[in-house]
Amino acid sequence: MTQDELKLAVAQAAIAYVVEGEIVGVGTGSTANFFIDELAKIKHKIKGAVASSEATASRLSDHGITVFDLNDVSSMPVYIDGADEITASGAMIKGGGAALTREKIVASVAKSFVCIADGSKLVNLLGQFPLPVEVIPMARESVIRALNSIGGEAKLRIKDGVALLTDNGNIIVDVHGLQIADPVALEQQINNIVGVVTVGLFAAQGANVCLLGTANGVKTLQF
Repeated sequence: MTQDELKLAVAQAAIAYVVEGEIVGVGTGSTANFFIDELAKIKHKIKGAVASSEATASRLSDHGITVFDLNDVSSMPVYIDGADEITASGAMIKGGGAALTREKIVASVAKSFVCIADGSKLVNLLGQFPLPVEVIPMARESVIRALNSIGGEAKLRIKDGVALLTDNGNIIVDVHGLQIADPVALEQQINNIVGVVTVGLFAAQGANVCLLGTANGVKTLQF
C-alpha cells in the first residue's frame, strides 16, 4: 500500500470515533485532510467542527461542514489529527504543518485525542523528525541560542525564501538532531523559554488512541 492509501485507511477508521450530534476537533496536515474528506460524508450526523488552522477551516467549509470558533465551544468528545512521530506511549512530535499551537489548544479542550498516522510515524525515540517550536519573532535569536544549548541545532523555518509565518503571525524554529528520552520534561523545559509560544511535543497530554496504518490493516494502539 502507498503512504496515501495508508492515510486514507486510518482516516476512514477514525470516523468510528466521531460522536453523532456533537462537535469534532479537526487537525491539520495531509492525513487530517483525508479525514476531513471522509467526515464530509457524514456531515449531516454532526453539529460541526473546530479547526486547528485556517487551512483546515477552509477545507471543512468547502465541504459544507459548519466551523465553530473554539471560544464558543465548552467541550468536545474527540480531537482527530495526525502526527509527525509517535511513540508506543502516545507521546508525539507535531508541527510539520506549522499549526502546533492551535492543534495543542484544540486538543486540550477535547476529552480524547485520536491520532491517525501511517506506520512510518511510529518510533522508539522521538527526535529524528525536527522538533518544531513556535516563537515570537522578536525573540528569534535568543530562543535559538537557548534551544542550541539543550543539544540540538535550531534553524529558522524558511519557505519561499522568507521566514514561514504561522496563522498566529509567529515564526517556526525547528530543532534538528535531538534524541528525546524524556519528552514530558523537554516539553516543559522548552515551553519555559521566554519567547516560546509552544513546542511541538505533545507528551504531557499525548494521544489516547492511535490508529496506525500498516500493510496488514489499521492497528489500534491504546494509551
